[in-house]
Amino acid sequence: MKLTNYYDLNFNSDKHLDLGCGYKIKNPYNSPIIYGLDIHSNKENLIKNYKKANIILDKIPFPDDFFSSVSAYDFLEHIPRQLFIDGTMQYPFINLMSEIFRVLKPNGLFFACTPVYPHPDSFVDPTHVNYITDSTHNYFINDNILGVHYGFIGSFKEKKFLKIKPKLMEKEFHNKFIMYFQWYQRKFKGQFSHLIWELEAIKNSHM
Repeated sequence: MKLTNYYDLNFNSDKHLDLGCGYKIKNPYNSPIIYGLDIHSNKENLIKNYKKANIILDKIPFPDDFFSSVSAYDFLEHIPRQLFIDGTMQYPFINLMSEIFRVLKPNGLFFACTPVYPHPDSFVDPTHVNYITDSTHNYFINDNILGVHYGFIGSFKEKKFLKIKPKLMEKEFHNKFIMYFQWYQRKFKGQFSHLIWELEAIKNSHM
């Protein structure tokens, strides 16, 4: 028995995209067709349905309403919040969230797992440039004027949001009481290192 039910196991995803996939595409919704996206070119012959893209600067290279689900495991913290490009301020993190919304079908799901500020896991990796708090996702929920003010195009509904410790979630338990006792013990001690987001894309089916 594992404490791993942090995404909608009943969601039916026909096509799934994993951002920053590395050498193994994650597939949290058990989609029959999976795609991977990363910045490295040497994986194109190693992974089926893999595409190279630098989505800090570029759009996600897929059409509108193409995926039922998108995931980002330990990835959003690598996306800069601000960049000056040709003398103009750009917001890559905001733009990426707009792109995720764009490629999702109506009611499609976005699943993200990120280190949470101020846990040390947020800072220890020198390539972490985007510090995610337990309120960051609110900029993309419903018609939040703050996200729109910075250029976010889209509207998500929160389905699930919780703090976790990945190693605890993966651990096998034989006793449900011990499992939840350790979960709440870590919660009250502030030992959760990561956040789980599960957001639903709210869009007109004719967009």
